[in-house]
Amino acid sequence: KADKGYIGHKAAKMMKRSKSIEKRQQAAVAAKSQLLKNLESSDSLKIAQLDYHKSRLAELEDVSIFYGTKAVCRNINFTIEQGDRIALLGKNGSGKSSILKLLCGEDISCTGNLRRGSGLKISYVAQDTSQLAGNLSDYAARYGVDESLFKAILRKLDFSRVQFEKDMSAFSAGQKKKVLIARSLCEKVHLHIWDEPLNYIDVISRMQIEELLLQYTPTILFVEHDSEFCKNIATKVIEL
Repeated sequence: KADKGYIGHKAAKMMKRSKSIEKRQQAAVAAKSQLLKNLESSDSLKIAQLDYHKSRLAELEDVSIFYGTKAVCRNINFTIEQGDRIALLGKNGSGKSSILKLLCGEDISCTGNLRRGSGLKISYVAQDTSQLAGNLSDYAARYGVDESLFKAILRKLDFSRVQFEKDMSAFSAGQKKKVLIARSLCEKVHLHIWDEPLNYIDVISRMQIEELLLQYTPTILFVEHDSEFCKNIATKVIEL
């Protein structure tokens, strides 16, 4: 014979558990709805660089870059001041990417003097996007950037809501590059360093990235082959 008291107790526990799950689901839906609401209402994005305590952020003096024993560029001299938007130009293999990596602290074979400001914070966008995988929310958390702002920038770069649910490994090369750019713009730094940011990116999105840079005027050093973009964005040009 069934124990009605036991059955009633089990039923009550199951109902309580069901209500708890429902509450968690409702809370998750509410949080997601608020995030999407933030995205839709963020016409004015809160993008802001950190102020550095000096006007000069970095300086290269007579820097030469070597691949093995071969010098690929010699006696490079330039400074990066707050507010600069510098285009670094040169032929393929002329050491442009190596100079960017050197400024970011990578171990690059070189001679000459590199002076970087003490405590200088840099956000780097690499050419390679192949390492991107996982979801956008986890990616934002890993880099400590504001998820609402990060996704709002992606929305401005024509990401659909559906893409927010996908694994980044399934993104196109252009979409992956947009992820790197959006993350970089969210990071609290003194200097952005971007290596060919417009690779694989469509014309409309190129214009939107240009608009963001002109609107928020971050200090940036970049390598880019798009001459029109360089002309519109750069306040200084360094040719190797």
